[in-house]
Amino acid sequence: MKPTLLLATLLMTTSPILAADLPPPPDAPRQPFEVKAPHGATRSDEYYWLRDDKRQKPEVLDYLKAENAYVDAYMQRLKPLENRLYDEIVGRIKQDDSSVPYRERGHWYYSRFETGKDYPIYARRAGTMDAAEQVLLDVNAMAAGKDYFSVGDWEVSQDNALLAWAEDAVGRRQYTIRIKDIASGKVFDDVITGVSANLVWADDNRTLFYVENDPETLLTVRVKKHVLGTPASQDVVVYEEEDDSFYMGIGRTRDDRFICIGVDSTVSSEARCAPASDPREFTVLAPRERDVEYSADHFGGRWVIRTNAGGAKNFKLVTAPTGSTSRAQWTDWVAHRDDVFIDGFELFDGFTAIAERSDGLERLRLLKGDAEEYVKADEPAYSMGLDVNAEPDTDWLRYSYTSLTTPVTTYELNVRTGERRELKRQPVIGYDPSKYTTERVWATARDGTRVPVSLVYRNGYQRDGSAAMLQYAYGSYGSSTDPNFNLPVVSLLDRGVVYAIAHIRGGQEMGRAWYDSGKLFNKKNTFTDFIDVTDFLVAQGYAAKDRVAAYGGSAGGLLMGAISNMAPDRYAVILSQVPFVDVVTTMLDPSIPLTTNEYDEWGNPEKQDYYDYMLSYSPYDQLSKQAYPAMFVGTGLWDSQVQYWEPAKYVARLRDLNTSGRPVLFRTNLDAGHGGKSGRFRRYRELAEMYAFLLDRLGADGAGGVAAAK
Repeated sequence: MKPTLLLATLLMTTSPILAADLPPPPDAPRQPFEVKAPHGATRSDEYYWLRDDKRQKPEVLDYLKAENAYVDAYMQRLKPLENRLYDEIVGRIKQDDSSVPYRERGHWYYSRFETGKDYPIYARRAGTMDAAEQVLLDVNAMAAGKDYFSVGDWEVSQDNALLAWAEDAVGRRQYTIRIKDIASGKVFDDVITGVSANLVWADDNRTLFYVENDPETLLTVRVKKHVLGTPASQDVVVYEEEDDSFYMGIGRTRDDRFICIGVDSTVSSEARCAPASDPREFTVLAPRERDVEYSADHFGGRWVIRTNAGGAKNFKLVTAPTGSTSRAQWTDWVAHRDDVFIDGFELFDGFTAIAERSDGLERLRLLKGDAEEYVKADEPAYSMGLDVNAEPDTDWLRYSYTSLTTPVTTYELNVRTGERRELKRQPVIGYDPSKYTTERVWATARDGTRVPVSLVYRNGYQRDGSAAMLQYAYGSYGSSTDPNFNLPVVSLLDRGVVYAIAHIRGGQEMGRAWYDSGKLFNKKNTFTDFIDVTDFLVAQGYAAKDRVAAYGGSAGGLLMGAISNMAPDRYAVILSQVPFVDVVTTMLDPSIPLTTNEYDEWGNPEKQDYYDYMLSYSPYDQLSKQAYPAMFVGTGLWDSQVQYWEPAKYVARLRDLNTSGRPVLFRTNLDAGHGGKSGRFRRYRELAEMYAFLLDRLGADGAGGVAAAK
């Protein structure tokens, strides 16, 4: 009997299925295939046949469905726990919630959810919040009958009359732009396909600028101009990027005077801007140079630019006159510091707010003339950042604050008087933050580097080396993983699980050097940091050595694959979502989305030295005959960031080599992309399934632990 039919038969039984009753997992056939590098190196890839760019081959889809059926069979025993977890998570969510309104050009904008519905409603009110509501987009109605639906950017024209938005009904981040008249609700015939989610109106309220994607690589390749009422086929190209290592975006400056096209690679940037009132010619602000990054905004009659030019590794702020066309016209304003990383800034009439990082934590610095001060934080580990500040003519700074115990809170701070107002705290039904504790500790890596770690646990927890622990990290692209409140994690804490975030190298928590020491030929620091944090936390009694789980997604899935190869004995279970595990093959193929943009992150394996180094840690290539942890691996069939076949191949080869006998589950969402299912609640069903697997493997699946004791 074929695996798919056998599993289907099992799923129709009414009695619970025990692990011993399960059939063997699907066994993908091996087909010889060689992957060749330009310098002559070859590698055998017996599961290369699982790649199907069009997602149509019956043999591939049948295999993925068989894997899903195997997950269904295995998880049938844990379905009651999964349902409890899902009910707990969703039960904490205020279903009729809404965002904090912000004012822009005389209207108050906000989003809201209605009870029982998955998608937001975007709306506004004219003048005051007491005015009649105008619904801009009811995403529930738009998503009706679709397996996946997402709205990317949406923009209102400068005269407040028209709305343009980008929508995706597949999950591949190839968007379609549509336009409507807000007052009448009429949707125009204009339809623009194959674009990114980025769009901007010009001042004439008829011209829309957008970024077109390459249909195969999904790279942002050109900016086009669309005039309302004309066919998209007549849209004019205003800029085309010829270097496929650059991403591209478009936006307006703070003072609305300019529309700017920004292009960015891992190590270089360039901006070209045109007057929003007459955007016919885009002028380069400063020509691109390798290892020089910058981003610019215009306000108060000058450019303000964040840059690493002149050796400012942690970035500095400079100013330039409005007509600037080169770096020679830049003047230093906020100096570079070795111990402070400048992450961003916001310009106001009477002050400037700077988002910074210091000692692995975020802070906001306020500049008022020659004076400066910092926005205060209330906890040892937290996340703080600029919120929506749509209008610059105000004394009030809006910012967000959260921690592992504090739900996301939006504040307004009067920079003149010091008054602080709480505008909203994320409602979490039944949650009491006083019952949980957060810590910040420092682990010492094997090379002596001190790595910050954020922890949270429920009160009553004893640091006696007996607890279960879930350790999370990302560690790539300079993306920092801040200690934000995580609503689903509460269900783990209530079962006695400790949750830890390892702020490992490859992120940017400790500044640019932290990122540089975790990429290219330093990439293995990311993996060893994670393992060393685990060893430290176990040695300090935060967790039992046989009750540690690890979790990561995307590039964090690469991390999961690497640590399970390097230190499989440290982890009882690995959770890996949309994992980037076939590093060398993917980076050898420029037709795969994002490959060419990322040579400066991972290296270009067409060069022998990079090839050898990447091969030495690539999870798919480094799989070996050893005892691996239990694993739950997830992917999306339409994922544009990490193609589904990477985890599919990885799981197939892992099963060939794994000697532990522990379960390896592989779930493919056949309707979704990189972010999983769309909708407010549907993604929590996937998470509840994964958490049920985790808790079962850690022996923390009941209502026991400190929650029951309290």
